[in-house]
Amino acid sequence: MTDRDQDTEQRILDAAHTVFLRRGTAGARMQEIADEAGVNKALLHYYFRSKERMAEAVFQRAARRLFPPVLAILASDDAIEAKVERTVAHYLDTLAETPFLPGYVLAELQHHPERITRTLESLAGAPVQGLGLRVFARLAEQIEERVRDGTLRPILPDQFVVNLLSLCIFPFAARPMLEVVLGLGPDGFDAFIRERKRTLPGFFLNALRP
Repeated sequence: MTDRDQDTEQRILDAAHTVFLRRGTAGARMQEIADEAGVNKALLHYYFRSKERMAEAVFQRAARRLFPPVLAILASDDAIEAKVERTVAHYLDTLAETPFLPGYVLAELQHHPERITRTLESLAGAPVQGLGLRVFARLAEQIEERVRDGTLRPILPDQFVVNLLSLCIFPFAARPMLEVVLGLGPDGFDAFIRERKRTLPGFFLNALRP
């Protein structure tokens, strides 16, 4: 593939990413993607063959923004406090930049649950079975150490991770409702997320301390 072909393919993928996140797979139209990319519709089929293949590429791109960085954080040797702070910072910063991302990923997983398996296997280069155990092994050891020291309440690593990610993702998934219920103005949601980034790590960690 020539540099020109790569540039065109990337421009189409960027446009598809924008449209799919805004509309979802069902609502996205190939003509809208072509218009967003500034190309004719035939080029979309030339590079991606079908809407389904394009949707798969967009989902993998979106998933890579969310999952690999946090999996690396959780599997690292950082202290639990640092893992919580880094996870919160990564998710809130990433989702603030791409506010449609959580709703898109959740909707895609409802309609195409097989995509997450293919994506994780692609990222890990191995079967997805047991991936959670391998990734969270270090986290489980750290939790057990802290429980023995009396500085942390007992909690399973999968519950730890799901609780933490839920607290990060929910405000973005429920943004329209929160803006109405909390009376947030044009810049109110951004200020709300900045405050959450500052206070959420402490809230989460305090809930786990005896």
